[in-house]
Amino acid sequence: MPKVVSRSAVSSSTDARPTASAAAALRVYYCICGEFILVIERSLSVLPKRQTDGATIIRCQDSGAESAIVLKLNAIPTDPVLVERPGGHERQYRFSCPRCNLLVGYQSTPPPVKSGPYLYILRGALTQMQGQVPKDAFDGEAALDLSETVTQ
Repeated sequence: MPKVVSRSAVSSSTDARPTASAAAALRVYYCICGEFILVIERSLSVLPKRQTDGATIIRCQDSGAESAIVLKLNAIPTDPVLVERPGGHERQYRFSCPRCNLLVGYQSTPPPVKSGPYLYILRGALTQMQGQVPKDAFDGEAALDLSETVTQ
């Protein structure tokens, strides 16, 4: 008689409602080079955008009515930059990809990440599909006309 190694039962139902843990799935975002950059509890597409540069706004600290968004950023801090804006200047403490040094985001306070009220992710810097360029990566860039060839 053969020996029974294990017994298991698999149960599933298409009628079952999703659990809280299934509804709160984490989203993973990658740099254009394929490096893991961000894990966040919400999709970047549903978060508000900044009017000045189109960056995605991520709330990092609780405030009265709204709670902070849970996230993990895998990026290296770079030197702060002073950006000229209409009506004044803005100091940005930037974060870049650890593999290719592409700028992926910034905040208005010195590192570490989440030390200020908001973290901004630049438009077109991250993708959910590893190794795939996001659709908005080249928004606002002039298109190249490849039909014209230069001959010398």
